[in-house]
Parts: sequence; structure tokens; C-alpha cells
Amino acid sequence: MALFKDLNIQPSIVEAIEKMGFEETTPIQEKVIPLGKEGQDIIGQAQTGTGKTVAFGIPCVEQVVVEEKHPQALVLTPTRELAIQVAEELNKLGQVKGIKALPIYGGQEITRQITALKKRPQIIVATPGRYMDHMRRKTIRPEFLKIVVLDEADEMLSMGFIEDIETILQEVPGERQTLLFSATMPPKLKTIADRFMNKPVSIAVKAKQLTVENIEQRYIALSEKEKFDTLCNLLDMETPELAIIFGRTKRRVDELTESLSIRGFAVEGLHGDMKQERRDQVIRKFKRGSIDVMVATDVAARGLDVNDVSHVINFDLPQDSESYVHRIGRTGRAGKKGISYSFVTHKEKDHLRYIEESTRQKMKQVDAPTLADAMRGRHKQAVNELKKAVNNAASKQLTGEAKQLLEEFDPVVLVSAALQMVTKEPSKKQVKITGEAPVRSKKRPSGGGGGGRSGGGKRRKDRGTGGARINAKKRTSKQDRDRDRGRGGGRDRDGRGRKK
Repeated sequence: MALFKDLNIQPSIVEAIEKMGFEETTPIQEKVIPLGKEGQDIIGQAQTGTGKTVAFGIPCVEQVVVEEKHPQALVLTPTRELAIQVAEELNKLGQVKGIKALPIYGGQEITRQITALKKRPQIIVATPGRYMDHMRRKTIRPEFLKIVVLDEADEMLSMGFIEDIETILQEVPGERQTLLFSATMPPKLKTIADRFMNKPVSIAVKAKQLTVENIEQRYIALSEKEKFDTLCNLLDMETPELAIIFGRTKRRVDELTESLSIRGFAVEGLHGDMKQERRDQVIRKFKRGSIDVMVATDVAARGLDVNDVSHVINFDLPQDSESYVHRIGRTGRAGKKGISYSFVTHKEKDHLRYIEESTRQKMKQVDAPTLADAMRGRHKQAVNELKKAVNNAASKQLTGEAKQLLEEFDPVVLVSAALQMVTKEPSKKQVKITGEAPVRSKKRPSGGGGGGRSGGGKRRKDRGTGGARINAKKRTSKQDRDRDRGRGGGRDRDGRGRKK
């Protein structure tokens, strides 16, 4: 890998990079930065976690002139969370040079954003819908833009933003630099590139560079009605430092969050219907460890940057392999080891094989944890809590009482009783989890199939172990995805109503 200081980057940016703790480039950075500095249009195929924000951020910050008091660079992202994360990264890159990046997204009061725009940020990081709002209001003037970045373009395509992107690109100056980053290149994106980019150079990170070597990938074969109690046993057995549980829909996230809370877990949910202030609050609590379990949809988890996530649990399998890589990439960061679990029903076995073939990695099948496994996990946690208490100076205040107890009771009996006191018994309270239809691949793995679709499920009522009741309603996964994206007359994830 190359060193940043050897890439002829402006000294102020090199200084900022050193403050961020970076020395060597990632493969995508090594290839993109030199071409980006020359003003070349670029198509970069790269997943989250490959360092693409710094790859396009350095050319952006270099080209921006501090003294020009209008936006000169625009980065379009699919979600609010990613917009916030990218803006934070760009602000770090521009901190020495004096460059400011402002995130613009739906769900936040537009008047607040207009006030922030009056402070003249040089870079705008925006979701397409909210940027269109500002463009119509003329609170952002696109005629001064020198560089436009489309980040996670395939995700913006799948979310229905393609018309907005075309409109935005028509309004910005023709003499500009355009950088497009995407995990995949569907035909519609290729059309966008052909129409709006000037002889772009294609740069792809090889699949072997996208592997998740620090993550042990496991799966559990089970029925839909067994999922929730298996999840509770798994959390008790593993006692994760921080865990993210992925559900397919907002309703799923809400039900799992409420049910886990009933069972005694410190949990919060995260999805696109939540107000931005509430979403920010949940993420802060998760980062500082006030909660140790977060349940999220794919969209809500985009852009999450937490280094201490020890476990990712796919309560529902994702629709495609790219989403799977995005999900499990939330763990195993900063050189730490991570574990991912995927719950797979019998009808989803083909989809599991498709994901394995697409990612070129096999998942290890493990047995579903039992209540006995959960109790052993709770006992282990109790031992750790007792050890911490032993090292606590406050415990020395009870030395006299401890000696008296030792005169009355056998030490082993006494410690066993102490462990029993701090052991939290697994809850068996009844909860309600609505079932989901299985995810099915378009093609079998041998055909190199694309993203999965789920079929409709028959209406049924089942009872799971431990009193978890499952009610599966008939619907397609497209309806689920539309509901999670706020379609059908609602609000999309960009915070705007839109006709699909």
C-alpha cells in the first residue's frame, strides 16, 4: 500500500489525515486519489468499509477554495445516516485547510438547514430529495459546483432516487468532475454514467479485498416460529459487548425491540420512520454502551460507525449479498474479532447458498442455543460481575461482615449464593412477533442469481417455545420493502413524500 504523504496531497490535508490516525492507503484510495486530483471522472466499485469516503474526500477538499463563499462540491448519499457520517469525515479532512462540509437531509427542519447554509459551507453532503427541495427554494445554487460525487449509487437507484439524480445532474455545470461509487453496476446506473460522465475511468476493488476476515460467520437452521426464543437464548449465551440485530421491516424492528425489552434486555430500535433527533439519541446510547442491543433495518444501519460491535445477528436474511456484506461489516472493525449469526428457515436454504457463493465465503452451521446454554451464559456473566466487585474498593468496606459470614457458612456455599443473587434468570414472558414470508433467490446459486424475493405466506397462527406467538400475514417482500421505505403515500427515507 502507498503512504498518503507519497501521493502529492496538499500538506494541510496530509496533516489532517495524520490527526485522523491514517498512514497507509487502502486499495481504492491508492487508485482513486491520484486520478481524482487530476480531475478525472471515476466509476469506483467498492463496498462500505473500503475507505471510499477518504478516496473521494481528498480530491474534493483539494479542489475547494476556502475564500469562495458558496458550495463547490456536492456529495449525494442514499440515507441521512450516511450523509452525516460522510460530512463528519470530510470535516476531519478539511479541518486544517478550513473547509466545512454540511449534511443536508430529510427529517430535519429545513429552516435550520437554511440557517446553516448562510454560514457558507464549501461542501454539501445531501440526500437527493432534500437537495431538490433546496434547489427549488434557491437556497443552494448549483452553478458553482466543481465536483459531484454519487455515493452508494446502486442504493439510491433501489430507493427510487434515479429521477432526482438525473434532475440534479442536469442543473449542475457541464464542466465539472463526477465521481460515482457503487457496490454493483446495474444497467440503469451504466446509463447514468454514459449520459452524465466524461470518459470515466473504472476502478474496482477485487472481491478478495472485500472479505471479512475478522468475522466468524455462522448460521442457525430453524423455523420462523423458533426465531425469537432462539434469539433470546443466543443473547444470553453469548453476552455480547454490543450487538446489532437486523430485521427486514420497520414493523419487525418495532416488535423485536418491544419483545426483547419485555424479556429484560437493554435494547433500542432504529428505522426510517423515527425522527432524526430520536435516531441520533439511540445511536449515542449505543455508542457509549447505555444499551447493548440495537435492532435495525438495513437502511437505518447504513453509515453506522461503531468499533466495538461484537455481534451481528440476521434475524431475517437480507434480500441480496451486498446487503449481507454491509450488515456483517458492522462488526470485526478496528482489528477486532466479530461474530455474525444468520437465522435461516428451510425455504431459505437456496438463498443462503446464493449469499455464500456471491461472497465466496461459507458460513458454519451451528445448533440453536438451548435454555440450558442461556443459563450457562448468564452464570458466566454472573462470575464476571462478581470478579469486578472483588476488584471494587467499595467491597473492602464489607470485610467485617464477610468474615462473619465465613464463620457461619462454607465458602463454596457462600460464593454460590452470591452468584445466584447476581444471576439474572431468563424471562419467559409472553410476547407477540408477527411472522415474515421467507426470502427466496431469483435463481439457484449455480445460476449466479441476483437479489432475493420472498413469496407470499399462508395465513397461520403458531406458538413458539417460551410463549412467543407468531402470526404470519400474507404479503410479498416488495410490500415489506415499500413499507420500510415509506412508499404508498407516506414519506420516503429522505423525509419527502414521493409518488413511486
